[in-house]
Amino acid sequence: MTALNYSTLFHFTFAVEFKFMSHLNDSTMKRRILFSVMCAVIAASVFAQGQGQGLAGINAATSLMTSYFDPATKLCYAIGAVLGLVGGIKTYGKFSSGDPDTSKTAASWFFACIFLIVAATILRSFFL
Repeated sequence: MTALNYSTLFHFTFAVEFKFMSHLNDSTMKRRILFSVMCAVIAASVFAQGQGQGLAGINAATSLMTSYFDPATKLCYAIGAVLGLVGGIKTYGKFSSGDPDTSKTAASWFFACIFLIVAATILRSFFL
């Protein structure tokens, strides 16, 4: 048994395709074209009807998200303030006891608070 090479397979495919299309008469071809056009028109009309509702849904979601950003930003600022106070008290306690690790503790609490405040501000400016 011999293996089929590409050229033999290509000619066979072309012959089958040509033979398949050759038996169609004009009325069958007109029906297929009409059916294809009707499917395209129906799909376009369904898509056009869904556009208005989708746009309204996106606008509603956008307004809902923007309404949450102000309270969330203020909450992040409040958490940053509380963490700053706690970090200040902890740093003062370490400084008073003479711990040599005071500068590392102060820096870590300070930068944690700064990160929280900057992250809230950037997120608010990025999404609003």
